[in-house]
Amino acid sequence: MPKILVLNAGSSSLKVALYQEPGTQLLSQAQADSSGGSPVEALPSLLQSIGHLDEIHAVGHRVVHGGVRFRHPVRLTPEVRAAIEQLSEFAPVHNPVAIAGMKGIDRILGAAIPQIAVFDTAFHASLPPANFVYPGPYEWLEQGIRKYGFHGISHQFTSRRTAELLQADLYNFRVITCHLGSGCSLAAIRNGSSINTTMGFTPLDGLMMGSRSGSVDPGILIYLLKDRGVTPDQLDDMLNRHSGLKGISGLSGDMREILAAINEGNPRAQLAFDMYVDRVRSQIGVMISSLDRVDALVFTAGVGENSAPVRTAICNSLEYFGVHLDEVKNAASPVDEVISMPGSGMRIMVVHTDEQWEISRECGKFLGIS
Repeated sequence: MPKILVLNAGSSSLKVALYQEPGTQLLSQAQADSSGGSPVEALPSLLQSIGHLDEIHAVGHRVVHGGVRFRHPVRLTPEVRAAIEQLSEFAPVHNPVAIAGMKGIDRILGAAIPQIAVFDTAFHASLPPANFVYPGPYEWLEQGIRKYGFHGISHQFTSRRTAELLQADLYNFRVITCHLGSGCSLAAIRNGSSINTTMGFTPLDGLMMGSRSGSVDPGILIYLLKDRGVTPDQLDDMLNRHSGLKGISGLSGDMREILAAINEGNPRAQLAFDMYVDRVRSQIGVMISSLDRVDALVFTAGVGENSAPVRTAICNSLEYFGVHLDEVKNAASPVDEVISMPGSGMRIMVVHTDEQWEISRECGKFLGIS
């Protein structure tokens, strides 16, 4: 069977996985976190640990921003790579590391091996116009300025996995997926299709995140540029790398460190936590309003899967919807299980996301081998 190698290059980590059969049999996987430099610098050693390099049939890459053009997986040609590089303007923390990963594969495995891009934005191509058009001049839309949504690979995997776990028909299923990690977004998914999400034109929009601000009053940005002498590059750095949990707490963008500081009585850590939870709660309300019913609310990714205090704080605000968390189950942070009480107004679940698995599945479909 052809083996598929998957690269998931993030802003601070690089995950690689090798599949014997796309979307089914995982052979090996490895991960490296950056220590000041690009995580892609670890690619040679990661591939050495993965092995089977001479048996790899194709390589799939996670690419965060595909713009209007890329709504499905695509073979990486020089033209496609150039287009992805141009889109780095809108995903400056993510697209450049994906490009670096592609170049790394060229060097290590050779330029002849097929490489396929799978886009985070593609799953959200089903958003209705009322949700993806911004209320600025209509010319914005004509210029490609619109909501794209991100974390689509995770939202797609998690929604389908949730339906499987609940033995539900995906195409008659309503779910809100909460991808809470260093980056955070929610999606309202109806019958397998995304109809609303919190991230927008860039991955900077929406919820408060580890080091990203999420949505802020655009008037603040105008003020900083015009009256405080902040340059566009400084603003980019401020909003992407020095905001969110890190910016408010003054400590870290890591929720574990925030919770530890709260236990020590740190008031800024408490404020950061309260703001984070409040924004997730309010946007869950927006997602609920996009659906005619909610069959499940799902927590996934690093914070969503592992932080019981975050889930408790969020779900405590949902009692209006008849939500009742099983605190014993929640405290255990189980994987792929319901953590709400029987009879809860909506089922609350923790589901492990697997973007690498989903990328391999999409590559297999593209190549006609799965």
